[in-house]
Amino acid sequence: MPTASALRLQIETTLAKKIPSALSQQPKTIRPVVPTGIEGLDDLLRGGLPVGAFSELTGPECSGRTSVALSLVARNTEVNKVCAWIDVSNVLDPASAAAVGVNLKKLLWVRCGVREAEAVRTKQRFVLSNRYFVPRPIKKGLHGGGFGPHPRTEVRGLSDAVGDLFHQELTEPHCAEPQHRLQPAKNNSAPSFTSTARPQRFLHRAKQFDAIEQGLRSADLVLQTGGFSVIVLDLASIAPEFVARIELSTWHRYRVAVERTQSSILLLTQYPCAKSSSELQLRLFPAEQIGNDMTVFTGMRPRVEVVRQRFTQTASNIVPHRKPPQNVHTASWHIPTAWAVRR
Repeated sequence: MPTASALRLQIETTLAKKIPSALSQQPKTIRPVVPTGIEGLDDLLRGGLPVGAFSELTGPECSGRTSVALSLVARNTEVNKVCAWIDVSNVLDPASAAAVGVNLKKLLWVRCGVREAEAVRTKQRFVLSNRYFVPRPIKKGLHGGGFGPHPRTEVRGLSDAVGDLFHQELTEPHCAEPQHRLQPAKNNSAPSFTSTARPQRFLHRAKQFDAIEQGLRSADLVLQTGGFSVIVLDLASIAPEFVARIELSTWHRYRVAVERTQSSILLLTQYPCAKSSSELQLRLFPAEQIGNDMTVFTGMRPRVEVVRQRFTQTASNIVPHRKPPQNVHTASWHIPTAWAVRR
């Protein structure tokens, strides 16, 4: 009776032309890494983020996502490499990026939704200037000596004016204007009134989806252009319920594109959504606040956990038959404040 090794050799010899080495193990893909500039995180990742791969960085607000991304971009721009930052929510502060060490001349900043926001602000300023800052024509009458209306009518519309000036959509101040009560219907049914919560919610969702669509299109253009060392897709300010609606084929397309161009793409989100398309997935926890004698705030201590790391280089060339258990790897580092750093 032939042994297992003889059967394997016979099958491989038969399928050599069609499927070379059908039953043999494929060598692991060991990718080069790019350092993030954070010593604790680089030691955990054994050098930094992989090149030519899709990495995902998740975590809640104030967990250090933007700090890690800015440190990575700063480390690449120091060596004259061009990076791209796709800002979906338009929340990046260039002054803070320059303070960290980012060379803004080597950074492409794509701001999504800026044109619509500027149009809305211009329209609001025009409406306010026409409604409240242009004096009305004088109406002659018996009251006030013929130079204006009755003083009682001057307070009409004052609450709407104050509400528009302070942009308070939900709680508008009411100033000396009689409020009209809702009169019940004659058939003893519920009072009829128009609610603006539902249209406002739909409008907010439409704006979120428009910003996401602009960000994804910008990422496609940047990936097709090539020449960028690091591409940061910032979706951290978008709610997870909107980011989760992105199709998985989009992340798979990005993974294939960065592998072809040998660049690194870093996705910033609140909740993981790339699934198996991400080669490296990091999860950040809420940063711990550090104080001096509980009176002075001196910095923050973020903590990160490696959730998935597909291609890791082992210390030995011997590959075990059984898959070793995956241990939880965490790391933390200290981000001091400006007044706590010794000069």
